[in-house]
Formats: sequence, structure tokens, C-alpha cells
Amino acid sequence: MRGLRRETRRFIDWDFAALQQARLYDLLMRLPMLMWSAFLGLVTVAGLQQYLRQADPTLSGAVYVLNVAMRVSVIAYLVVIAATVVVRIRPARKARGIEPRISALIGTFLLTAVVVFPRRDLSVIAGLVSALLALIGSAFAVVVLTQLRQSFSIMAEARQLVTAGVYRIVRHPLYLAEEVAAIGIVMQFFSLWTALILAVQIGFQLRRMQNEEVVLGEIFPEYRAYRERTARILPGIY
Repeated sequence: MRGLRRETRRFIDWDFAALQQARLYDLLMRLPMLMWSAFLGLVTVAGLQQYLRQADPTLSGAVYVLNVAMRVSVIAYLVVIAATVVVRIRPARKARGIEPRISALIGTFLLTAVVVFPRRDLSVIAGLVSALLALIGSAFAVVVLTQLRQSFSIMAEARQLVTAGVYRIVRHPLYLAEEVAAIGIVMQFFSLWTALILAVQIGFQLRRMQNEEVVLGEIFPEYRAYRERTARILPGIY
């Protein structure tokens, strides 16, 4: 009996230590995204203030309003990102191996590199298109995040299966929203190099979708039927 009690106590101690490690790991996984969203949020707020002070007085009212709205929508997106990271539940399963993590990090952070390139002087039409794409993408991303809520993740992880709202139409609406906004932003810094960065980032985003689908399919039996009836990002196309 004494040996049984000893083994039971050892198992309880190990299980508690494993639980503490899992909680610590989950906390550490939240920090990079919180820091990234906070940093970009502050940069965007500073950029908005500078734009309000230094905007070209000859700029058309439509372009001015769209540029302000675009920056506000990006700020809202980053705030919602930070909030969902804080309230999200712990994952039920994670992707195995290093590749899904590398793909997730590159897909998330690579596009920020475009801001080191010089900003282009766009025509009025191009400026309107750029601002409109960034605004639509950021606003749509906010909507998606409010529906995803506690299931949001950067890495390929399974928390809860969300199939309602915009997820009834496409399986990865957040990626779609982010790429629409990304195209609008890259237009403002367009060059061969920024176009290449965007293409590489889209490639890693597609890989992230595949990794996430593997994890979701492993833990949610109903995911296979959902995947078969729902487009990945473009209804009727892909």
C-alpha cells in the first residue's frame, strides 16, 4: 500500500508539473503577438497623428477620409487581435514539428518588412484603391475576429471549431481579409522587392491553412464534412 501511495503521489506531482509547464508555454506563446500588436498599434497611432498634421491640403476629400479610415481600421484590428490573444482558451491540440511554427511566424510577421522600403507617390485613383483595399481588409478582419473570439491562434492549433458566420462561406476568412489589406498596403510601397515579399508571404499563408486543417481534422471528426462543403478562401474558386 505504501508503494502504491508513493506512486500515486509521484503521478500527481508529475501531472501538476506538466500542467504548470503547459500554462507557462501558453502564456509565453501569447506574449509575442501581444508585443507585436501593441508595437504596430503605437506605430499606427503615431502615423495617424502625423498624417492629420501633415496631410497635403490639395488632397481630395475622398482620399483623405479613406486614408484616415484605413489607419483607424488597422488600429481597431490590432486592438481586437490583442484582446482575442488575451481571452483565447488553451489549445486542445497543436501541430507537430517545427515547420508549422516557422510557417506561422513568417506568414504573420514577414509583411511588416515592406515598411522599410520608400513609400510611392500614388495617383489619386491608385491611392483610393490602396486605401479602400486596406480599409476593407482591416474592417473585415475585425468582423472575423469577433466571430472567432477565443479560438484565435497564430500557430497551427485547434481550440474550438467555428463554422458559423462568415465561416459558413469560407474556411479561412481571416487570411482572406488580411491579404486584401496586405495588397492595399503593398501598393503604397510597391516595388519588385515588396511584390516578392507579398508573394512569399502568401505562400506561407497557404501553408498555414494546410497545417491548421490537418490539426482541426485530427481533433474534430465533423471537420471533414465542413471542409468538403466549404471553400477554402474563395467561394466557387478555391
